Amino acid sequence: MRTFRHLLRLLGCAALLFTWVSAAHALRPEVVDKLARGESDEKIAAINGLVSDADATAIPLLQALHDSEVQIAGSSILIVRGDKASDAVSGQPVAPLPDAREDVIVNNRVRREIESAIASLKLVSPVRDVRLAAAKSLEANADEDMLPLIARALTKESDAEIKGVLTLIRASLQLKNKDAAIRLAAAKALAESTNPTTKTLLLGLLERNASGAYLEPDEGLRAEAQLSLRAVETRLAWGERLGQLFSGISLGSILLLAALGLAITYGLMGVINMAHGELIMIGAYTTYVVQNLFRSHAPDLFNWYLLAAVPCSFMVAALVGMALERGVVRFLYGRPLETLLATWGISLFLIQTMRTLFGAQNVQVENPVWMSGGVQILSNVVLPYNRIVIIFFAMAVLLLVWLLLNRTRLGLYVRGVTQNRAMASCVGVPTARVDTRAFGLGSGIAGLAGCALSQIGNVGPDLGQSYIVDSFMVVVLGGVGQLAGTVYAALGLGVVNKVLEGWAGAVIAKIAVLVFIIIFIQKRPQGLFALKGRFADN
Repeated sequence: MRTFRHLLRLLGCAALLFTWVSAAHALRPEVVDKLARGESDEKIAAINGLVSDADATAIPLLQALHDSEVQIAGSSILIVRGDKASDAVSGQPVAPLPDAREDVIVNNRVRREIESAIASLKLVSPVRDVRLAAAKSLEANADEDMLPLIARALTKESDAEIKGVLTLIRASLQLKNKDAAIRLAAAKALAESTNPTTKTLLLGLLERNASGAYLEPDEGLRAEAQLSLRAVETRLAWGERLGQLFSGISLGSILLLAALGLAITYGLMGVINMAHGELIMIGAYTTYVVQNLFRSHAPDLFNWYLLAAVPCSFMVAALVGMALERGVVRFLYGRPLETLLATWGISLFLIQTMRTLFGAQNVQVENPVWMSGGVQILSNVVLPYNRIVIIFFAMAVLLLVWLLLNRTRLGLYVRGVTQNRAMASCVGVPTARVDTRAFGLGSGIAGLAGCALSQIGNVGPDLGQSYIVDSFMVVVLGGVGQLAGTVYAALGLGVVNKVLEGWAGAVIAKIAVLVFIIIFIQKRPQGLFALKGRFADN
């Protein structure tokens, strides 16, 4: 008997739960009837009523109506998808399908209202991305009827980005209100916005006609709009400065990677290697080949192809550099003009070789998934993941080069040969072997630069030509033979270049940087750091 009572209680709870779920899903029959059988104006009125009530259970019906999946069967209104149907009011499945059914047709005007309503109702979704997408979709087509829903969404919203978008939408709607107090409050609220679109709204309140008179008659509203505009412009200006700083550091890290290898071959060894840019190009093409091998033979591991491309780029460029040193440069030490001409000829040979192997057109190297996209710091500042990775990659390469030159036997030999080649040879240092390995090290680092550059642009035979001049400028400005000077020069030139670009354009920025370097070298020929080594007295 006791077991029977427990069973009855369980059945009663199940029935209550079923009733509650059905009630939560069910829509008012008169609203559904207007949506299906009403004229366009009645349909729009019913849609606006659902939006005002913030009835999220209406989303499936509205979506079905938008997709022409609602049908009328006698007194019933059905949502039909394929061979399955459900009652539009209760949500209960209907089987079998009635034979006599009539499609519900909606025109483009109603369809636009449905799209806006669905976006509005999604504002109450528990999923953050759904709410954000809904808020952004409302920016272009929100109307005053949605203000109550937006206000309710704002009171419940905790995400700062979504809250900013909703605040902007509400203020833009309130600026159209006839009540001066509401418009004044809206203009004041816009002062807290970080969205660049806010400037357009506020500037609209400060527009003048052909005779110079303000279009907005309310002087108090104009004054508040002016104050809000200043606050927004100040906030956006800081965002632009942050963006310029990041862009400068990003450019500086690329210049550092490109110049770091040259700092060894030219700075430490005194070799003017005009083929250094082509070693960068070889590293980029090696990355392209590794990418294609992974795509063909290990597609499941494609997002990790860079882990193989980095050492491959280093090894291939290092081997080409060592062959260049053994075959050509070794016989031209102490003759800088002949070295320059020889390596320039080799650079032309390498460019033509790549054109023959891969074609004259640029090839595309794809970013792995984890390097795609970016992180949004402010509304007008997005930091791309590939640039962030390259900055940290450049720091890692710099650290490894420093450890190699200061904590290994090869580094000791390189520093010894740089400071006094004859004495190093007398105490048993294999100077010829050290030259080859140092040249290979510098060339391998150039290959790493090419691997990094392949992640931010297309790869082509002329890739290295874009960086050879900048690389020499970085090395000379920093001080020949000084890694620390190379770091400071690369980052400094990157930041200055980006700041000047924002102020005067890319061409003027390049000219200004070049003029600055010429003047600086005239005043301080040794660069930022004084040269120490076998060329110090030259």
